[in-house]
Amino acid sequence: MSELTPMMRQYLEIKADHPDSILFFRLGDFYEMFLDDAVKASRILDITLTSRNKNSDGADVPLCGVPYHSANPYIAKLIEAGEKVAICEQVEDPKSVKGIVRREVVRVVTPGLVVDADCLSPKENNYILSFATSGEAWGVAYLDLSTGEFRLTELEGSSGACAEAACVSPREILVPAVFRENGSLASLSSVTGERIVTFVDDWVYDADYAGRVFRNQFGVESPDALGCEGFPAGVLAAAAVLHYLEETQKGKAAHVSTITPYKTREFLVLDETARRNLELTATMSEGKRRGSLLGLMDRTVTAMGGRKLKQWINYPLISLSHIKERQDAVEELLPAGLRGEIVGQLTGVYDLERLNGRISLASASAKDLVALRESLQRIPSLLDVLTSMSCALVRSLVDGIDPLTDLVDLIGRGIVENPPFSLRDGGIIADGYHAELDDLRSISREGKGYIARLEAKERERTGITSLKIRYNKVFGYYIEVTRANLAGIPSDYIRKQTLANAERYITPELKEYEEKVLGAEERITELEYALFQEMRVTVAAQSERIARTADRLATLDVLASLAELAHERGYNRPVVDEGDAIAITDGRHPVIEAMSLGERFVPNDVLLDGSENQLLMITGPNMAGKSTFMRQVALIVLMSQMGSFVPAGEARIGVVDRIFTRVGAADNLARGQSTFMVEMTEAAQILREATSRSLVVLDEIGRGTSTFDGVSIAWAVAEYLHDRPDHAARTLFATHYHELTELAVTRGRIKNFNIAVREWNDQIIFLRKIVPGGASHSYGIQVARLAGLPLTVIERAREILQNLEKGEFSAEGIPRIAGSRKNAAPKHSPQLSLFGGEGDRVVERLKELNLSVMTPLEALNVLDELKRMV
Repeated sequence: MSELTPMMRQYLEIKADHPDSILFFRLGDFYEMFLDDAVKASRILDITLTSRNKNSDGADVPLCGVPYHSANPYIAKLIEAGEKVAICEQVEDPKSVKGIVRREVVRVVTPGLVVDADCLSPKENNYILSFATSGEAWGVAYLDLSTGEFRLTELEGSSGACAEAACVSPREILVPAVFRENGSLASLSSVTGERIVTFVDDWVYDADYAGRVFRNQFGVESPDALGCEGFPAGVLAAAAVLHYLEETQKGKAAHVSTITPYKTREFLVLDETARRNLELTATMSEGKRRGSLLGLMDRTVTAMGGRKLKQWINYPLISLSHIKERQDAVEELLPAGLRGEIVGQLTGVYDLERLNGRISLASASAKDLVALRESLQRIPSLLDVLTSMSCALVRSLVDGIDPLTDLVDLIGRGIVENPPFSLRDGGIIADGYHAELDDLRSISREGKGYIARLEAKERERTGITSLKIRYNKVFGYYIEVTRANLAGIPSDYIRKQTLANAERYITPELKEYEEKVLGAEERITELEYALFQEMRVTVAAQSERIARTADRLATLDVLASLAELAHERGYNRPVVDEGDAIAITDGRHPVIEAMSLGERFVPNDVLLDGSENQLLMITGPNMAGKSTFMRQVALIVLMSQMGSFVPAGEARIGVVDRIFTRVGAADNLARGQSTFMVEMTEAAQILREATSRSLVVLDEIGRGTSTFDGVSIAWAVAEYLHDRPDHAARTLFATHYHELTELAVTRGRIKNFNIAVREWNDQIIFLRKIVPGGASHSYGIQVARLAGLPLTVIERAREILQNLEKGEFSAEGIPRIAGSRKNAAPKHSPQLSLFGGEGDRVVERLKELNLSVMTPLEALNVLDELKRMV
């Protein structure tokens, strides 16, 4: 180390404190990276890798860099690649320091702690999530640093914690270091996946330390003051987030001013499987927002409204009073004129939550303050519109919306209308805001005018019309005279520099004004920066007021969005009550009906209850619409309980506590689970956790194994859901096993329905209508033909189907599935016997049988054979 330059020694010392981060080391106008950081960053950023002075062993030192004033896109790219970036700044003025400038890491940017707009999706939260355990309880806490949203909860076991984490979809996960040794990390593999996982020292997960962290961040005596009693594991998880936040941000995030504890049972519970199968926020096939329920429903005009709508979809309500409040607000917002005025005002509102975050974290620009002012200026007009509304929810929103006129006035007086991006070059603070600044600007402007007048005076005094007064950073102001005019130079001119064709001079008077003007300009820049930071601190002190107003504006935006959706798509208000009936008339799938699929969407009715129609057994061919029908019921229930109007003529929803789905088939090879194992695991969870208030959607259960096993499992599952009062969930059960329709004969609350189809000229026509009764055929071969299977395969399939439907074995004992009318060997008529007959053949066959080793199924097959022989 002693052979290294002072700068490299400083770099290596700082890098040693941040081994898992790429260090952006400030050198002048660049952030430089060295050694392994440079090699990695150059590859990710696709920038040139070079080298500088050799190190002590004679090897080149890899080097790359990015301009400091445009570093954000590079940081965003590194974060997207899953890297952490430590920002190391010069914390001393190079002009006032002899030797090397002191540098410190001022913040660490990680995937979960991004605040720069370039790195964020406007309508998506960016969460960092923490796990902790206390006894059998698992705590989950998550923070969006860009908005200040902070929540915690507690669940039983790692599976529940994983389900909640999957819903949150964090960018970064914090876990105790001990998880590496005790096996807990393996139980989180379903959510850790590709996400960056950071291990936190175990001593952080201490109740006393957590109390100190809460006091420091929130100014409360204990976490209980924030409603966190009963969440010991959740408090430990939240404390780990706050600890990590202070370590990386090198200070307190003032806009993280509260934390919201919640219990998942306070909402309609949706596990990861249900969210995925119902395509709530992303499609299953491509993971895209477009084509999901969120993509269909989002009519919000603000980024914060878009994020809140996603939260409402992920956490539907079970409180009837809160659901009714939202419905009342949506209904009152249906008139286009009122809604248009509100949307018009909200359209000009920037992302107040993230503006507030950047201001509090000292990363805001002058343009951010202007955006805040312009947004707040719209609030008085918005409040004027809202005064005409009477619903309780909007009235409560109005009471909580703060116009923050003091901040509007401060920013309006202090910041110019269109400030520059850079904070260090001046031109930010408005005239009239600060007396000293105005005086310095007057001196600067007057000084420059004086230079122009001095140039005219010197030309007249010397008679040299080509004389010029110019400026550069090396010499300052100087008088330049061409060689042809040197004879006219006055005696008080002091030579400064000789050029090939001219001489440069200064005078005492010129030097005096130069010092005055340049000193004023330097002081102006320094003072403007100081005044801006002072203003930013003043605004940051009001972060709680800004956050409350932003939250209420976001809620208003979502309500207006739901009203716009209802108006546009012809949705109606559902009745949500405490009954057990889910009764829907003319229900439609909200997403599919909006697609251009070349055919009219066919609405369907449904009645589910706990008395006569608890389990609907739905049969019918593939592609007929069974899955669409079942999903649309689940989505209508979900939309009803989030307070939205629904795509139905009428709907009455007995409040649902949880939606379960078992749809489709997929391997989970990473966890060593086959398709059938995944199917059975999901089915087992449903049978354990479903209640009489749940909604269960089962699509083709038992298809991942043999036919007899599949039928048996599906039959037993249906019986279990029907017979167990504590698990008798309202259930939609789609199947191709026609044997299951027999359950309706023995189970009073099971009803058969099928998707109507028609056959015409060997064609299958899907009518998309659900009707009472079971289907008589699956029409699988017709669907296979529609899919494009070769005609020879289709014909052979029909032949095999006929053989199977007649029986498994031929009269000769040959499996009928192997038989073929086209390829069958010629049949030979047996020789007629004068004495023998069919009875003799039956007797001979019976003599051949070994009944002691025959299975029941074999006995039935032989009995069928003998019957045909008689």
